[in-house]
Amino acid sequence: MYYLWVFLIGGLICMLGQVLIIKTNITSARILVTFVMIGVALEAFGLFDYISEFARAGINVPIIGFGASLAKGAIAGAQSKGIIGAFTGGLEATAGGIAAAVGFAFLFGLIFKAKTKK
Repeated sequence: MYYLWVFLIGGLICMLGQVLIIKTNITSARILVTFVMIGVALEAFGLFDYISEFARAGINVPIIGFGASLAKGAIAGAQSKGIIGAFTGGLEATAGGIAAAVGFAFLFGLIFKAKTKK
């Protein structure tokens, strides 16, 4: 049953992103930022953990989970280090993911040729 929830929730998020790309003039970057902000808002209002209990990787793996991790790290940093921790906590919590994204982007940039959206 867990796999079904993961598939349904994750698929719904990806489908929403794809529909926005196809049917609107919103750029992929703005959709990405919107999904990150949804994750931040869900974490800030305490809803992300509730959704994560049944959706598991379906909500944690897409970019919404990254936004929630940023917010969780910023909140924890602010509680332990004050205002400076609010700025650094999110980066500390997601440093591994950020490093992997930069590394893979560099690697794929060397291998493939970028094309613009028409």
